[in-house]
Amino acid sequence: MIHWFDGPLAAFGTETTGVDVEEDRIVSAALVLQDTTGGRFRVTRWLVSPGIPVPAGATEIHGLTDDHLQRHGRWPAPVMEELARALAEQCAVRRPVVVMDAPFGLTLLDRELRRHRASSLAGYLGDQPLCVLDPRVLDGHLDRYRKGRRALDDLCELYGVEPDGTHGAAADAAASLELVRALGRRFSARLERLSPAELHTLQAQWHAAQARGMQTRFEKSGVPQTADPAWPLRPELPAAA
Repeated sequence: MIHWFDGPLAAFGTETTGVDVEEDRIVSAALVLQDTTGGRFRVTRWLVSPGIPVPAGATEIHGLTDDHLQRHGRWPAPVMEELARALAEQCAVRRPVVVMDAPFGLTLLDRELRRHRASSLAGYLGDQPLCVLDPRVLDGHLDRYRKGRRALDDLCELYGVEPDGTHGAAADAAASLELVRALGRRFSARLERLSPAELHTLQAQWHAAQARGMQTRFEKSGVPQTADPAWPLRPELPAAA
Protein backbone atom coordinates (compact mmCIF):
# COMPACT_ATOMS: atom_id res chain seq x y z
CA MET A 1 0.00 0.00 0.00
CA ILE A 2 1.36 3.42 -0.98
CA HIS A 3 0.64 6.05 1.63
CA TRP A 4 -0.12 9.63 0.63
CA PHE A 5 3.30 10.79 1.86
CA ASP A 6 4.99 8.47 -0.64
CA GLY A 7 2.73 9.48 -3.53
CA PRO A 8 2.37 12.54 -5.79
CA LEU A 9 3.10 15.88 -4.12
CA ALA A 10 3.70 19.43 -5.29
CA ALA A 11 5.53 22.20 -3.44
CA PHE A 12 5.30 25.97 -3.81
CA GLY A 13 8.01 28.39 -2.69
CA THR A 14 8.82 32.08 -3.01
CA GLU A 15 11.55 34.63 -2.38
CA THR A 16 10.34 38.11 -1.48
CA THR A 17 11.26 41.70 -0.71
CA GLY A 18 10.38 41.20 2.97
CA VAL A 19 8.01 39.58 5.45
CA ASP A 20 4.97 41.90 5.29
CA VAL A 21 2.31 40.00 3.34
CA GLU A 22 0.31 43.18 2.78
CA GLU A 23 3.10 45.33 1.35
CA ASP A 24 6.04 43.17 0.25
CA ARG A 25 6.40 41.56 -3.17
CA ILE A 26 7.38 38.26 -4.73
CA VAL A 27 10.71 38.36 -6.59
CA SER A 28 10.99 34.67 -7.45
CA ALA A 29 8.78 31.61 -7.18
CA ALA A 30 8.91 27.93 -7.97
CA LEU A 31 6.57 24.98 -8.27
CA VAL A 32 8.14 21.55 -7.71
CA LEU A 33 6.39 18.30 -8.62
CA GLN A 34 7.40 14.79 -7.56
CA ASP A 35 5.30 11.70 -8.26
CA THR A 36 6.82 9.36 -5.68
CA THR A 37 9.43 9.26 -2.94
CA GLY A 38 12.86 9.42 -4.57
CA GLY A 39 11.40 10.33 -7.95
CA ARG A 40 12.63 13.03 -10.29
CA PHE A 41 11.73 16.62 -9.45
CA ARG A 42 9.97 18.61 -12.16
CA VAL A 43 10.59 22.28 -11.50
CA THR A 44 9.04 25.45 -12.91
CA ARG A 45 10.68 28.73 -11.93
CA TRP A 46 9.57 32.35 -12.18
CA LEU A 47 11.66 35.51 -11.77
CA VAL A 48 9.87 38.80 -11.14
CA SER A 49 10.82 42.45 -11.44
CA PRO A 50 8.69 43.59 -8.48
CA GLY A 51 8.38 47.28 -9.30
CA ILE A 52 9.74 48.38 -5.90
CA PRO A 53 13.32 48.47 -4.56
CA VAL A 54 14.61 45.25 -3.04
CA PRO A 55 15.96 45.97 0.46
CA ALA A 56 19.59 45.08 1.09
CA GLY A 57 18.53 42.71 3.86
CA ALA A 58 16.35 40.73 1.46
CA THR A 59 19.14 40.57 -1.12
CA GLU A 60 21.48 39.18 1.54
CA ILE A 61 19.04 36.31 2.06
CA HIS A 62 18.22 35.33 -1.52
CA GLY A 63 20.98 37.03 -3.52
CA LEU A 64 18.61 38.76 -5.97
CA THR A 65 19.53 42.38 -6.63
CA ASP A 66 17.50 45.18 -8.16
CA ASP A 67 19.76 45.20 -11.22
CA HIS A 68 19.42 41.44 -11.78
CA LEU A 69 15.65 41.49 -11.38
CA GLN A 70 15.22 44.47 -13.68
CA ARG A 71 17.36 42.79 -16.34
CA HIS A 72 15.98 39.28 -16.11
CA GLY A 73 12.70 39.45 -14.22
CA ARG A 74 9.26 39.63 -15.83
CA TRP A 75 6.43 42.02 -15.10
CA PRO A 76 4.44 40.87 -12.04
CA ALA A 77 0.96 40.72 -13.59
CA PRO A 78 1.46 37.77 -15.99
CA VAL A 79 3.64 35.92 -13.50
CA MET A 80 1.04 36.11 -10.73
CA GLU A 81 -1.60 34.76 -13.07
CA GLU A 82 0.68 31.89 -14.09
CA LEU A 83 1.39 31.08 -10.45
CA ALA A 84 -2.30 31.06 -9.56
CA ARG A 85 -3.20 28.90 -12.55
CA ALA A 86 -0.36 26.49 -11.75
CA LEU A 87 -1.68 26.01 -8.22
CA ALA A 88 -5.22 25.65 -9.53
CA GLU A 89 -4.03 22.87 -11.86
CA GLN A 90 -2.63 20.95 -8.90
CA CYS A 91 -5.89 21.37 -7.03
CA ALA A 92 -7.83 20.15 -10.07
CA VAL A 93 -5.91 16.86 -10.14
CA ARG A 94 -6.11 16.52 -6.33
CA ARG A 95 -2.36 16.76 -5.84
CA PRO A 96 -1.52 18.10 -2.35
CA VAL A 97 0.62 21.25 -2.34
CA VAL A 98 3.36 21.60 0.26
CA VAL A 99 3.87 25.19 1.43
CA MET A 100 6.21 25.95 4.30
CA ASP A 101 4.51 28.63 6.43
CA ALA A 102 1.48 28.68 4.15
CA PRO A 103 -0.13 31.81 5.69
CA PHE A 104 2.88 33.76 4.48
CA GLY A 105 3.44 32.34 0.99
CA LEU A 106 -0.18 31.92 -0.05
CA THR A 107 -1.34 35.21 1.47
CA LEU A 108 1.45 37.09 -0.29
CA LEU A 109 0.43 35.52 -3.60
CA ASP A 110 -3.19 36.45 -2.93
CA ARG A 111 -2.22 40.07 -2.29
CA GLU A 112 -0.10 40.17 -5.43
CA LEU A 113 -3.06 38.89 -7.44
CA ARG A 114 -5.27 41.60 -5.95
CA ARG A 115 -2.61 44.20 -6.67
CA HIS A 116 -1.80 43.21 -10.26
CA ARG A 117 -4.80 41.21 -11.50
CA ALA A 118 -7.71 42.70 -9.50
CA SER A 119 -8.51 39.15 -8.48
CA SER A 120 -7.70 36.72 -5.65
CA LEU A 121 -6.27 33.26 -5.19
CA ALA A 122 -9.77 31.96 -4.46
CA GLY A 123 -10.92 33.48 -7.74
CA TYR A 124 -8.43 31.36 -9.67
CA LEU A 125 -9.12 28.20 -7.69
CA GLY A 126 -12.86 28.45 -8.27
CA ASP A 127 -14.63 25.40 -6.88
CA GLN A 128 -11.41 23.36 -6.69
CA PRO A 129 -10.62 22.61 -3.03
CA LEU A 130 -7.22 23.74 -1.85
CA CYS A 131 -5.23 20.96 -0.18
CA VAL A 132 -2.13 22.25 1.60
CA LEU A 133 0.48 20.46 3.70
CA ASP A 134 2.49 22.82 5.89
CA PRO A 135 5.61 21.27 7.49
CA ARG A 136 5.73 23.91 10.19
CA VAL A 137 2.16 23.22 11.33
CA LEU A 138 2.56 19.44 11.06
CA ASP A 139 5.77 19.40 13.09
CA GLY A 140 4.32 21.85 15.62
CA HIS A 141 1.43 19.49 16.29
CA LEU A 142 3.11 16.12 16.00
CA ASP A 143 6.08 17.08 18.17
CA ARG A 144 4.54 19.96 20.06
CA TYR A 145 6.63 19.79 23.24
CA ARG A 146 10.02 19.86 21.53
CA LYS A 147 11.90 23.07 22.20
CA GLY A 148 13.86 24.96 19.58
CA ARG A 149 13.34 26.73 16.29
CA ARG A 150 11.08 25.33 13.59
CA ALA A 151 12.46 27.14 10.55
CA LEU A 152 13.01 25.16 7.34
CA ASP A 153 16.74 24.62 7.91
CA ASP A 154 16.15 23.48 11.48
CA LEU A 155 13.44 21.01 10.49
CA CYS A 156 15.52 19.63 7.62
CA GLU A 157 18.39 18.93 10.01
CA LEU A 158 16.05 17.33 12.55
CA TYR A 159 14.33 15.04 10.03
CA GLY A 160 17.42 14.13 8.04
CA VAL A 161 16.49 16.04 4.88
CA GLU A 162 19.53 17.19 2.93
CA PRO A 163 18.86 20.30 0.80
CA ASP A 164 20.72 20.49 -2.49
CA GLY A 165 23.11 23.11 -1.14
CA THR A 166 21.62 26.07 -2.98
CA HIS A 167 19.22 28.66 -1.65
CA GLY A 168 16.20 29.87 -3.56
CA ALA A 169 12.53 29.29 -4.14
CA ALA A 170 13.01 25.98 -5.97
CA ALA A 171 15.51 24.56 -3.47
CA ASP A 172 13.35 25.56 -0.52
CA ALA A 173 10.23 24.11 -2.12
CA ALA A 174 11.97 20.81 -2.84
CA ALA A 175 13.30 20.66 0.73
CA SER A 176 9.81 21.35 2.09
CA LEU A 177 8.39 18.55 -0.02
CA GLU A 178 11.02 16.10 1.22
CA LEU A 179 10.37 17.31 4.75
CA VAL A 180 6.68 16.40 4.51
CA ARG A 181 7.62 12.94 3.28
CA ALA A 182 10.02 12.56 6.24
CA LEU A 183 7.34 13.74 8.66
CA GLY A 184 4.93 11.24 7.17
CA ARG A 185 7.36 8.38 7.65
CA ARG A 186 8.31 9.32 11.20
CA PHE A 187 4.70 9.76 12.32
CA SER A 188 3.15 7.20 10.00
CA ALA A 189 1.13 5.59 12.80
CA ARG A 190 -0.68 8.91 13.32
CA LEU A 191 -0.88 10.07 9.71
CA GLU A 192 -1.30 7.11 7.38
CA ARG A 193 -5.04 6.76 8.04
CA LEU A 194 -5.67 10.43 7.34
CA SER A 195 -6.15 11.70 3.79
CA PRO A 196 -4.43 14.93 2.71
CA ALA A 197 -7.86 16.59 2.57
CA GLU A 198 -8.54 15.57 6.17
CA LEU A 199 -5.09 16.82 7.15
CA HIS A 200 -5.81 20.16 5.47
CA THR A 201 -8.85 20.62 7.71
CA LEU A 202 -6.97 19.49 10.81
CA GLN A 203 -4.03 21.79 10.14
CA ALA A 204 -6.35 24.81 10.25
CA GLN A 205 -7.34 23.75 13.77
CA TRP A 206 -3.77 22.93 14.80
CA HIS A 207 -2.43 26.24 13.50
CA ALA A 208 -5.13 28.17 15.37
CA ALA A 209 -4.21 26.36 18.60
CA GLN A 210 -0.52 27.06 17.99
CA ALA A 211 -1.30 30.74 17.37
CA ARG A 212 -3.25 30.95 20.63
CA GLY A 213 -0.31 29.47 22.52
CA MET A 214 2.09 31.88 20.84
CA GLN A 215 -0.19 34.82 21.62
CA THR A 216 -0.20 33.83 25.28
CA ARG A 217 3.59 33.76 25.28
CA PHE A 218 3.72 37.17 23.60
CA GLU A 219 1.42 38.65 26.23
CA LYS A 220 3.35 37.14 29.14
CA SER A 221 6.65 38.46 27.82
CA GLY A 222 5.28 41.87 26.84
CA VAL A 223 5.98 41.41 23.13
CA PRO A 224 3.79 43.85 21.10
CA GLN A 225 2.96 41.29 18.44
CA THR A 226 -0.12 39.39 17.33
CA ALA A 227 -0.21 35.73 16.28
CA ASP A 228 -2.69 35.31 13.43
CA PRO A 229 -4.79 32.11 13.76
CA ALA A 230 -5.84 32.01 10.08
CA TRP A 231 -4.50 29.15 7.94
CA PRO A 232 -3.63 28.56 5.11
CA LEU A 233 -4.61 32.05 3.98
CA ARG A 234 -5.07 35.21 6.00
CA PRO A 235 -8.26 37.17 5.30
CA GLU A 236 -7.94 40.42 3.43
CA LEU A 237 -7.60 43.45 5.69
CA PRO A 238 -10.66 45.75 5.68
CA ALA A 239 -10.21 48.87 3.60
CA ALA A 240 -9.36 52.00 5.55
CA ALA A 241 -12.32 54.27 6.13
